[in-house]
Amino acid sequence: MKQIDLSQWQKVGEGGNGSVYINPEMPDLILKIDKERINNLPNAAHEYNVSKNVESLGLTTPRMQEIVEIGNLYGTLQERIHGKKSLSRICSEDPSSTEKMARVLCEEGRKLFSTPCPTDRFPSRKEQLLNILKEAKFLTRKEKERVRAFAYTIPDTDTCIHGDFQMGNLVQAGDKYYWIDLDRFAHGDPMFDIGHLYMICYIYAPIKMVQDIFHLTEDQFHRFWDAFATAYSGKEDHRALDAKAGKFALLDLVVRINFQRPNFLENIFFRLHARKLIKRFFR
Repeated sequence: MKQIDLSQWQKVGEGGNGSVYINPEMPDLILKIDKERINNLPNAAHEYNVSKNVESLGLTTPRMQEIVEIGNLYGTLQERIHGKKSLSRICSEDPSSTEKMARVLCEEGRKLFSTPCPTDRFPSRKEQLLNILKEAKFLTRKEKERVRAFAYTIPDTDTCIHGDFQMGNLVQAGDKYYWIDLDRFAHGDPMFDIGHLYMICYIYAPIKMVQDIFHLTEDQFHRFWDAFATAYSGKEDHRALDAKAGKFALLDLVVRINFQRPNFLENIFFRLHARKLIKRFFR
């Protein structure tokens, strides 16, 4: 496994789960390193394998190159898309484009959701949810029963879903769009992805750290969701979609246990948001 000297690399981006670096001597590659708490070889290998499998479906995504070691950490070398900007960055630099970028995410999302997903190569999001639900310490027993009952109503489908569907994970370069950060890719009801977007645009939007990560204001998050939901539902009045997305946002909190393994403080954080979602959408 190739050893990487991080002193030769410059950090150019940071998200909720990791950082991205570039090296002038390797201009066509980026180095992605997960945060230390979730950094291990199985996670790096998972992202590498998922990205390779997604690429084989014909979806546009940067090509994965190899897994590397950085001291006692692991990372992946990936194709660098020159001149790219995430939809989030575009909205940040030109707030008047917020609604347009929301419609772009909707259009590209529809293409993603219309792609059949090989169920032998990607996990079922519904199965992941049901399997991990018992570990959700931020939910009471009765709340888990309500979530489980709702989960059983979700249809089993072979639809591709991103898993971290939001404005930061679709990037534009020229006239092409690329999906990035694919480690949560799965098959299932597209509402899992829509619920995740709702979670970011409404539940997380007031949080300063989230605003800093996406470079967006709370008002922009709300505007983005409004334009997305209008385009996705085909209706100016998208309250029905909001209500359904709110239920899936709670499921999104549960599924995150698979990827984040929340500590004590994070369980408190999850509990606060879970209560808000239950009160509003599970009455």
